[in-house]
Amino acid sequence: MGPTYSALDGTRPRPPVLGALGYLLSNLPLGVAGFALMVTLFTAGLGTAIVWVGLPILGLAVLIARAAGRFERARVHRMLGTYVVTPYKPLPEFGLKARWRARLTDGATWRDALYLVLLLPLGIAEFTLMVAFWSVGLAATALPFYCEYLPGGAYFFPSYDLRWIAVDSPVDALPWAALGLIVLALAIGLTRGLGTAHALFARAMLGPGPRARRLAGSATDQPNPVA
Repeated sequence: MGPTYSALDGTRPRPPVLGALGYLLSNLPLGVAGFALMVTLFTAGLGTAIVWVGLPILGLAVLIARAAGRFERARVHRMLGTYVVTPYKPLPEFGLKARWRARLTDGATWRDALYLVLLLPLGIAEFTLMVAFWSVGLAATALPFYCEYLPGGAYFFPSYDLRWIAVDSPVDALPWAALGLIVLALAIGLTRGLGTAHALFARAMLGPGPRARRLAGSATDQPNPVA
């Protein structure tokens, strides 16, 4: 049995915590930009294609999608430590029409565009989880150092106006700090887990398609010829 396709384009993703955190937080603004570009350009291009004005717009959308795909593959490699094979079919050396036909019939082009659209909902979920876990964990862990400087000279839970629990000294804040350490441990695991999941998603969307993976897997299963 030959190696799996993931073994051909990189080891199993195991992103560093800080790299994954930066990557997951940056997915929201990049997702907003990618979604806006793809939806705006493709909608405008398709809507005006009947009068030929939309064709240059659609061509621009295709070029941006492929450029963004290259950027994302580099970003995944740099921040998540996961290599994604470039999936594009070679463009013909001559002929503008032939080169554009190759771009438009290449499934990797459309997977790039779809990835940019899906990056928005993924970015919202990832950003929300990262901010929630890391902010709660860091705030609770550091509570003994700043609780006396808060308004009213204490930390009030759940709010300043609804004071079920009052923490007004570093000693009283120690249990909260211990809870914060637990949340930080969960945040580290969640960050690495989401980074791994997104790396696998990026590899599936931005790497070679299913047919290319099957062909690569078949090639690795072939016995080596005897010299």
